[in-house]
Amino acid sequence: MSNPPIPAASCVVVSGGSRGLGLAIVQSILDHGAKVATFARTVTPELEALAAAHPDRVHVASVDATDAKAVTAFIKEAERKLGPVDGLVNNAAIGQDSLHVHTSPERIADIINTNLTAPLVLSRTVLRRILSGRGTGRVVFVTSICAQRGYAGLVAYSATKGGLDSAMRTIAREMHGRVLANSVAPGFFASEMSSVLGQTQLDTITRRTPTGRLVEPENVVPVIDMLLFEDTNINGQTLVIDGGGSI
Repeated sequence: MSNPPIPAASCVVVSGGSRGLGLAIVQSILDHGAKVATFARTVTPELEALAAAHPDRVHVASVDATDAKAVTAFIKEAERKLGPVDGLVNNAAIGQDSLHVHTSPERIADIINTNLTAPLVLSRTVLRRILSGRGTGRVVFVTSICAQRGYAGLVAYSATKGGLDSAMRTIAREMHGRVLANSVAPGFFASEMSSVLGQTQLDTITRRTPTGRLVEPENVVPVIDMLLFEDTNINGQTLVIDGGGSI
């Protein structure tokens, strides 16, 4: 079945769009002429400014990704304001900065609920709306190189990202081409690395990366744009963006 790129006038849902990579994704979607419905626990001034600059193309709210009822209400309101949803970028996540033996069961549960359960519930909600509407769409999961390579201090985080990659492949199979589902798996951003691995390991990984530099949002956003807006026939794949550090 042919799955054309989502139309420029489409609405794309982005979770965790308030700062960093999420905010860059929101801005780029707007630059492509599409509409954006984005939520985060805290709406930053930068996101508020985007919403003010594009009142007819942006819907923003403070929503906890783990609150399924609030997320569904947000999407319904976004559809009333912006029209049918044709795409999703699952970006919201929380990090981890402790060895597994030092991570409490409560913290493990929180990471899993936020990084795995919430994206699965959100993707289910959006997929149902895509299938009942235009009938085709695109879904992108932002995962991590941690799903494929081991890094100390990130056991639960890595497990959630690996789970999303696995779920993505099965979604791609279940949708039979009506919805193209893929993941982008960035290497570490400097802000993540400094809090988890420390400067010594940061320097080591940077030195071992063929490009000699860590990942920046501008390295990841064009790949997400491609998966949303271009006729790629890419489906069920995890695209790694890490400067070759994992090869």
